[in-house]
Amino acid sequence: MSQAENDGVISRSKVLIVDDEYHTRKTIRALLRAMGCTRIHEAPDGGGGLEAVRAVLPDVVLLDWDLPDIGGAEFVRRLRADVAAAACSNVPIIMLTGHGMLAGLGEHARVLDAVRHGVHEFLLKPVSRGSLKARMLSALANSPDDTTRGERQRSEPRKLAS
Repeated sequence: MSQAENDGVISRSKVLIVDDEYHTRKTIRALLRAMGCTRIHEAPDGGGGLEAVRAVLPDVVLLDWDLPDIGGAEFVRRLRADVAAAACSNVPIIMLTGHGMLAGLGEHARVLDAVRHGVHEFLLKPVSRGSLKARMLSALANSPDDTTRGERQRSEPRKLAS
């Protein structure tokens, strides 16, 4: 895919940022805008994020691992199991984390659990424009357009980027 095609994919995407930290949401919003993405929605917690997924029908969700009400892995489990939200239950999810998740064995098990429940990509904070763009393109690579959102297939590659 050419650079122009990649830019077009991102600029046409509807993105939902679910993170409890205002400054993180603000930074990610600025990075997305710099990539040409203007359809950006936000939620400050997991409960609001689940509601926003149903209302917004995003093309990709950028989800914080550590949310105060429900954690990122639980958010994914609930979303994937929500039959009422079938049209958006397979939305690609990029899990954001502020700490090196793969350092401990317990964290490794949590990562595997998140992947089993449908996380497509992992991205370490602080997020750079290049790593965000790469993870978004990877997550969106196998996503059909909005008219077939309910038929989305999970992309296979799951990566950890810094």
